[in-house]
Amino acid sequence: MHTSDSLNFLSKLTLRRCANALAVLGSYYAAKILRRPIQWGLPFSISVEPTTACNLRCPECPSGLRAFTRPTGNLRADFFRNVMDELASDLLWLIFYFQGEPYINPAFLEMVAYAKSKKIYTITSTNGHFLDDDNARRTVESGLDRLIISLDGTTQEVYEQYRKEGRLDKVLQGAANVVKWKKALRSSTPHIVFQFLVVRPNEHQIPEAYRLAREIGVDEVKLKTAQIYDYENGHPLIPTQEKYARYRHNEHGRYEVKNRLVNHCWKLWHSCVVTWDGVVVPCCFDKDASHRMGSLRQQPFRSIWHSPAYRQFRTAILKGRDQIDICTNCSEGCKVWV
Repeated sequence: MHTSDSLNFLSKLTLRRCANALAVLGSYYAAKILRRPIQWGLPFSISVEPTTACNLRCPECPSGLRAFTRPTGNLRADFFRNVMDELASDLLWLIFYFQGEPYINPAFLEMVAYAKSKKIYTITSTNGHFLDDDNARRTVESGLDRLIISLDGTTQEVYEQYRKEGRLDKVLQGAANVVKWKKALRSSTPHIVFQFLVVRPNEHQIPEAYRLAREIGVDEVKLKTAQIYDYENGHPLIPTQEKYARYRHNEHGRYEVKNRLVNHCWKLWHSCVVTWDGVVVPCCFDKDASHRMGSLRQQPFRSIWHSPAYRQFRTAILKGRDQIDICTNCSEGCKVWV
């Protein structure tokens, strides 16, 4: 985090939130050592899905591919407020993103403002196509703390190879609009990040991404590795520079996930995902919500978090992560270069 962003985050801390985070951390290490699904406290990070809809058709994204088998739709603001009323006191940050493009939900910024009223550090990730002048102003006014804008190429020709049906000029103008309104409203938020998903077609444009960020006034650039579904025999999106890839060649000439799959997972202890229709799933790799821990439309969060289903899933993680489908292509703690 940059200094102003760090200070903003620290301003949200309370004794209760810190105590809860320490309890969660302690239970994670106890579970690792004892190999038992010990879980204290409540998650201090949660991802909430504003919508499953997206205007783009990115090739490695279930939303872009329209490939969900689960129901699709928009998160309702009244339901979101109920969830926040239950969880806000223990949350350190809230990610308004899972699948889909958040700005497609017409109530999105209203929900951000509600989370802001609860003094939660809020983050969203967008493809940048809806940041017209009005939405840029409303974004700043909503109190959003961090705005991640996907910039996966610095020329239209390269950008559209991954961001199918996308327009780079709209993305750059959208970022400029938010920068303009931050200055006009004398706001230090949101902290604006260009996220550059490094794939083979764009890896040569990384220096240009940093230049564009400086020119526009974007606060930070983050380089992110790409998840590829069919990677074993190679893929045209896997970068040639191995440091930017999640995968490497093995001795059999096939590709494998770089990191060793260890039998524990920090995400299962400190965070979770809530889909637009209230289903709680373990993490962001469960894109089709196949591992359902419970529904917030039927029971309170606390009973789900400490339920037999969650204990069973954490036990399975501690016994053999390689037996769980969503874990096999996971890079928990995926490396990001700044």
